[in-house]
Amino acid sequence: MASPYMSQIIMFGGNFAPKNYALCNGTLMPINQYQALFALLGTNYGGNGTTNFGLPNLQSALPLSFGQGQGLSPYGLGQTGGVPQVTLTQQTVPSHQHFMLATKSPVANASAISTSVLPGVPPASGGSLYANPPTGSLPPLVPHPLAAGTCSPIGNDQPHTNLMPSLCVTFAIALTGVFPSRN
Repeated sequence: MASPYMSQIIMFGGNFAPKNYALCNGTLMPINQYQALFALLGTNYGGNGTTNFGLPNLQSALPLSFGQGQGLSPYGLGQTGGVPQVTLTQQTVPSHQHFMLATKSPVANASAISTSVLPGVPPASGGSLYANPPTGSLPPLVPHPLAAGTCSPIGNDQPHTNLMPSLCVTFAIALTGVFPSRN
């Protein structure tokens, strides 16, 4: 393999960083030992900029290119984002409506649709909760509020994981190599 560019990040199938690489785990590096690498990374990934600087930390994170794609949010070099878990609450779910069609009779066997009540008993046979009138189109609905307690919120405001399918590999950054020049 040709000499990598200094600060080039590779994916590696092993559980260690190859020779002349370091794990992308946010380690603070001494500037006096890695001046050329510091010249490339600066404090974009942490450190105080006087005695140390940070390596990128890709532990439990996905890499994302800096800049702004068309119609997307802008991201700066070294910026982190996202959260491992999300809690959906009534305040965070977008406002929306649920419509319900129901029959008027106590048994779901009416061929006309009404929004007044739900059937109290499922049909024995041949009934239908949702029935199309002979024309094949549904009549316009007039929203009616349901009685208190008819519907209740679902969920307990507990977080759920927010992780797409993934495969873990080792990310490593070149500590030595060719110092990249700008075009």
